[in-house]
Amino acid sequence: MKLPPLLVVDDEKNMRLTLETVLRDEGYEVRLAESAEAGLKLIASEEVFLVITDARLGGMSGYEFLKEVTRRNPNLPVLIITAYATPKLAVEAIKNGAVDYLGKPFEPGELLHAVSRCAERYQLLAENAALKARAGEPYKLDHLIGEAQKVKELRQLVQTVAPTDATVLILGESGTGKELIAGAIHGLSKRVGKTYVRLNCAAIPETLLESELFGYERGAFTGAHRTKRGLVEEADGGTIFLDEIGDMSRPLQAKLLRFLEDGSFTRVGGTQELRVNVRLIAATNRNIVEAIQKGEFREDLFHRLNVMQFRPPPLRERGNDILLLAQFFLRQFTLRLGKSITGITPAAQSALLAHSWPGNVRELRNVLERAVILETSDVIRPTSLPDFEIESRLRNGELNAAPVNRPTAAQVGSTPISLSEALVQFERELILAALQRCGGNLSRAAQQLDLSRHALRYRMSRLDLKADGVVDDDSDSPAVSSVR
Repeated sequence: MKLPPLLVVDDEKNMRLTLETVLRDEGYEVRLAESAEAGLKLIASEEVFLVITDARLGGMSGYEFLKEVTRRNPNLPVLIITAYATPKLAVEAIKNGAVDYLGKPFEPGELLHAVSRCAERYQLLAENAALKARAGEPYKLDHLIGEAQKVKELRQLVQTVAPTDATVLILGESGTGKELIAGAIHGLSKRVGKTYVRLNCAAIPETLLESELFGYERGAFTGAHRTKRGLVEEADGGTIFLDEIGDMSRPLQAKLLRFLEDGSFTRVGGTQELRVNVRLIAATNRNIVEAIQKGEFREDLFHRLNVMQFRPPPLRERGNDILLLAQFFLRQFTLRLGKSITGITPAAQSALLAHSWPGNVRELRNVLERAVILETSDVIRPTSLPDFEIESRLRNGELNAAPVNRPTAAQVGSTPISLSEALVQFERELILAALQRCGGNLSRAAQQLDLSRHALRYRMSRLDLKADGVVDDDSDSPAVSSVR
């Protein structure tokens, strides 16, 4: 990180030039001022990381200058140098905000050591500010992109719940944006200026999760050479987000339940009860009811967490939001990768809409990144999309369509087939995708495709699509015979 310059204020020209030479030889950029008044003007117009000033100056003294700099910019370090150094003056300077105090004559090494410490401090503060800014960027409500009714309701619920301190439980499939929702809640809350801590319970071994969450005392276990604060202490006054909480062991669930009662906990190996003020947001992609029935998740913990519940919809239920998100990711990756891709062809859009997206928004993001990398023209074509064969088979309850050796919609354009064959292929893929999205319900699939049930059954028969698992509302039974 490039440092801004430092400022030397001294009314003796020889001293200014000597200090400038010493500091420039070490690679620092230096600004010079012959009075405190000139120094204040320079600070007002340009950023500096350190001020070095003589204690005795013509006009405003160095000590008065120190007080004024500290008043205007409390975070700007000031180093005092003087030929009349006494312990009393040193104490006064430090009390008034000086970062260091050097008596003349001093070794150049003393000065450079003090300057080096200030340079490191500036860089750490700048890096910390940059990290906080980057950490806050993904958590804007505007990033919950979509026009589907469920997404609109979700954004409204975030705005309603965020200003409160209510505990939140987010339930949904992987890749639906649970972490984005949690961050948006924190970003719109009264705790936004405080710490936001994230912990993926599935990513940490069970034996370490408790000590990571609640901390440990020195000697609690082999290797615990010092006391360590846990994440709940780090988040005191702020928010902690526990992702994949369904993977937490039952003994730790019991301790979390106690923590949710009143914010109290005990470090691993400790006896002292501690208490913090933390808002907790939890999320899981597991079927929580099934986990409770199997005894893998405590029902009382579920009720304690379930004050406010969010259920982000899977991408396959969001209709044209697929294309909205695709355009968003397209702009993002073309900018990042320096490409000039302006849109997505209708054929590629059809392929995106036909896919069931078992990996949800995360999968769509990856697909667009891949497409931008591979595409050589100025629009995304089906040839730059994956064939989705493996991804489609990941979807639970997939229709038992007979496997045939045919190109997928994503491959049309690279395979030498006729236009009529390509149209048949697209029709086949769209019908299968609609049936998958609707869980095999013929009426709902027909409604999505803007067809009557009779027309859909006829098209399935014409395309030789097997209908194992498809249910016709009229008969409430598998409609196998209707298409054979």
